Amino acid sequence: MELILGILGLLCALYFALLVSIGMDFSWIWLVGAVLFWGIAAVHKYTVLHSIVIAKGLKIAVITVFAIGLLVFVIAEGCIVSRMSAEPKEDLDYMVVLGAQVHGERPSRALKLRLEKAAQEWERCGKPTLLLSGGQGDGESITEAECMKRFLVEKGIPEDKMILEDESVSTMENLQFCARLSDCKEKKTGIVSNNFHVYRALKLAKKQGYQDVCGVAAGSDWRYQIHYMVREAFALVKEKIKGNI
Repeated sequence: MELILGILGLLCALYFALLVSIGMDFSWIWLVGAVLFWGIAAVHKYTVLHSIVIAKGLKIAVITVFAIGLLVFVIAEGCIVSRMSAEPKEDLDYMVVLGAQVHGERPSRALKLRLEKAAQEWERCGKPTLLLSGGQGDGESITEAECMKRFLVEKGIPEDKMILEDESVSTMENLQFCARLSDCKEKKTGIVSNNFHVYRALKLAKKQGYQDVCGVAAGSDWRYQIHYMVREAFALVKEKIKGNI
């Protein structure tokens, strides 16, 4: 048992090191996982070597907490997976493209995938007005909205079919501020994001009063898909606790 837990801890530590090297947010969760696996292995070894008997009540309490946490996590992942292949309707009035990190003036891999999906689906969806949503964060020389506009213009989409929302810094604000600039809450609206993020975006939109909304699932970087899925489960639970979904 100690060997298996030790290997799992090592894998978590190595993944943590990889994520930190590229500046991935929420990477610390894998370090916590490594410490947890190694800690359990150490406790198990110590109790066996010293013939320590753990109280039955304590065992039940620990198992119960673990089971509840695992159940919540599995339910959250099931919800996320349920919208990972979401396809848009063919007659949209608006298409909201949610912002993601920009490196200087270039879109990150995550944002590029969203933009490529938007460009791919735009004509098939009836050439809807594009709401490009995202402000300017650390390390970004221009707003995410401006970066998106430049990318999509190069793809041949007319600039007059775009509305830039350049103040938001979260998915919640993306949706709130886009609604201020348009009547997208009352119209047929598609929300473009990476596959793991679509479910939460749709739940946030519906909570805010979007009446006819669908997801448009772009791909994501397979190298970090496990991290994205774990991070998104925690984000989903957080939004639920705060009452945002």
